[in-house]
Amino acid sequence: MARRVVVTGLGLITPVGNSVESTWSALMNGQSGVDYIKKFDTEKFSVKFAAEVKDFDPLKFIAKKEARKMGAFIHYAIAAAVEAMADSGLALNEAGRFPDGVAEQAGTYISSGIGDFWAIEREHSKLLNEGPDRVSPFFIVSAIVNLAAGQVSIRYGAKGPNSATATACAAGAHAIGDSFKIIQRGDADVMICGGAESAITPMSVAGFASMRALSTRNDDPLHASRPFERDRDGFVIGEGAGLMILEELEFAKRRGARIYAELVGYGMTADAFHLTMPDETGSGAIRVMTKTMKDAGIAPEQVGYINAHGTSTPYNDKFETLAIRKTFGDHAYKLAVSSTKSMTGHLLGAAGGIEGVFSVLALHRKVLPPTINYVNPDPDCDLDYVPNVPREAEVEYALSNSFGFGGTNAALLFKRYEA
Repeated sequence: MARRVVVTGLGLITPVGNSVESTWSALMNGQSGVDYIKKFDTEKFSVKFAAEVKDFDPLKFIAKKEARKMGAFIHYAIAAAVEAMADSGLALNEAGRFPDGVAEQAGTYISSGIGDFWAIEREHSKLLNEGPDRVSPFFIVSAIVNLAAGQVSIRYGAKGPNSATATACAAGAHAIGDSFKIIQRGDADVMICGGAESAITPMSVAGFASMRALSTRNDDPLHASRPFERDRDGFVIGEGAGLMILEELEFAKRRGARIYAELVGYGMTADAFHLTMPDETGSGAIRVMTKTMKDAGIAPEQVGYINAHGTSTPYNDKFETLAIRKTFGDHAYKLAVSSTKSMTGHLLGAAGGIEGVFSVLALHRKVLPPTINYVNPDPDCDLDYVPNVPREAEVEYALSNSFGFGGTNAALLFKRYEA
């Protein structure tokens, strides 16, 4: 029988808050983190806004000398890991690391869609303008995707699995789901897992804008991210990190851990359809949700809430709605669906990380976060999207969807934990 896996710690750095409590409070107040870009001059850009992390100081978490060796996505990951580890109450030795015996069974799995785009752009500019000798010796280790997991592993002495995926907007969910399976099969007792991203850069914004993937609501950025709403016109790029501590149930119980929820299902599928557009039949999304419920051994009627991928793009929201209807049948109109991207923007590879945390909190605190900026219903999107205000609800199972470019899909299923 597969080992049971529970969530014991949470950590967040998001466009609406630099902690779990500040972020959750913002969600409950329907607060948007979208504003005009402060990181670079957008005068020549067709899109001038994003969901940036605000008032974040990496030196609160990392020594200055070490912080210079890291990209911003690693800074965010470490800050979220510090909060999640403290929240979990896991005992560390005097050096702040896992003690012998536990270290070998503790792992890190922190994914990113891109890694540190800032480092890539900065060092490329040095190469062109100052020559190859001016490129930083820390360029590679500050930019590559797996160094968030690597740095957290080093910080806590976690000697178990150490991995990362670069599966676009499904990366954070894949990290949590893969960690779930690692613990289930006995390769670790503890995993620090989730996603981190820092891709609000000139090249990134220009590239996504060129694809016509971004909202162009420059006159009203606060209301630009409007998932499932009739007048949606694209996603809003965001940044940050969302991590959780997963533990094997008996390991957590032996140490008297506070348990937020149980992770009971995980699925992965491919659309095999298009580079960027979701399958218009919803096939990939249908199969990933179905596989996830089968993995958990539950019926569709038991799911009460879905934290949707809900990007605020015309095609994604239409086809995700279609997939939910086909997967759940009549029950689709009885469950609640919301997109927290209406407030946080789309954190790319970190989206599945923060939205996994939101799904856990929805179960634990018995309240569902809303979809804000929902004004005009779309006939193609006809489900209950928890419009504009949070809703108290005692839900037993919450599903979190994440879909990425290249047709990669992931879903996570959490269950309310009762001792």
